[in-house]
Amino acid sequence: MTVLLVDVANVLGSRPDGWWRDRAGATARLLERLATLPGREMPGPGGSPLACTALVAVVEGAARDVAGPAGVRLVRAPGSGDDALVAAAVEAGGAGLLVVTADRGLRARLPAGTPVAGPGWLLAQLPSGAAPTG
Repeated sequence: MTVLLVDVANVLGSRPDGWWRDRAGATARLLERLATLPGREMPGPGGSPLACTALVAVVEGAARDVAGPAGVRLVRAPGSGDDALVAAAVEAGGAGLLVVTADRGLRARLPAGTPVAGPGWLLAQLPSGAAPTG
């Protein structure tokens, strides 16, 4: 049983699909797609089955005020999204947590042993035919 802790800005930034023209809109669309993951079993980053029990999404900047869909807990970063994500990881205690980010600096700040996956893995778990993020 795994809680996914998602660096939303980093996931959006991983695909040059025009998200920067409407950061809040792109964030809302990505959150809707992510809301399909809790309650699902999927292949984990290493290929082993992963049961997603909850999804926590860190939003920041122009996207901080987006509405959160049912099934997604939003952490609205008052400042640095990285600071908010690290605080959420510490609060979670690490057990049963998988952080999704490609940010090497952020990865280095996470509690020792925190498992991490990249945005490509996460995006591959979304249902096919889902709307693009941008």
